[in-house]
Amino acid sequence: MKTVFIKAGLCLVLAVAGCSDRGASAPPAQDHLATPIHLTNCGLPVSVSAPPQRAIALEQNATEIMLSLGLADRMVGTSYQTDPVLPELRPAYEEVPVLAKLYPSREAVRAATPDFVYSTYTSAYAPDAAGLRADLATLGVPAYLSEFACEKPADATQTVTFDGIFDEIRDIASVFGVPERADKLIHDQQSRLDAARGTAPTAAPSAGPSLLWYYSGTSTPYVAGHGGVPDAISSLLGARNTFTDASQKWPAGNWEEIAKRNPEVIVLADLTRGGDGDSAQSKIDFLRRNPVTSKLDAVVAGRFVTVPGSSMDPSIRSVQAAELVGAHLHGTAR
Repeated sequence: MKTVFIKAGLCLVLAVAGCSDRGASAPPAQDHLATPIHLTNCGLPVSVSAPPQRAIALEQNATEIMLSLGLADRMVGTSYQTDPVLPELRPAYEEVPVLAKLYPSREAVRAATPDFVYSTYTSAYAPDAAGLRADLATLGVPAYLSEFACEKPADATQTVTFDGIFDEIRDIASVFGVPERADKLIHDQQSRLDAARGTAPTAAPSAGPSLLWYYSGTSTPYVAGHGGVPDAISSLLGARNTFTDASQKWPAGNWEEIAKRNPEVIVLADLTRGGDGDSAQSKIDFLRRNPVTSKLDAVVAGRFVTVPGSSMDPSIRSVQAAELVGAHLHGTAR
């Protein structure tokens, strides 16, 4: 669990802060950050003495959280876009420099002279990507990582919940001194979750419809196991994740076992990266022509729900997945 400490009078000197006209012309660092913020994040200290003015978001989920908080003018870089940016965020996104198609190198990150770096995936902080968070800290650059994906598994929050996603939003808003924006965003997201819950059939999870959350792959399908976003959505909607008994969040399944469990609804991740079984349509085509899967009740009846692939990871898009699945369950329950 994260802890937050606020101390008056403590100043962290950021070695790379204030190095461009953009940083100098940004709004004054007043907001609500009169004193430094200290977070214990994934076992490492993350400290800021003033709201960052030159932040980098290293992948799409982090980028969209920042844009949803109205922080585009505090960003000097983004990277790793996996889906088309949400339409309502695109104008702001187009104002932010794209540093790399995938993850930027350490050199590219340092060249942008950031005063804060943020990612929701551990892989962003690999030595051959942006570099270790500890290394960035030695340069005076605080680096935040989603607590669902800590470097050390023991430090990570093991079960994804929407409250946990909201905690991450609050953390980022507190770092930038805009807590009221987090309150507004979270209120909107919670209202949408409440509406999604209301449209779904009311049933205890053990009695609700069974859902197969199919992420990727054809010869070896990767499906949702225990503790991830699909589990949280299934519980919210009174449904059952077919593989909630798996110990991993994304186990490698096999079609024979899936056929035994015969899910009532298949939720398809629509991925844009172009690999085998990535797009929702390629998944449907495979399921219909494969001798084993073509006999599944969900396939015969065409009970498919398509959601953006990134919405199956903890993000502001996860609410959209809950809405789409809830609407489908409501339709099939009539």
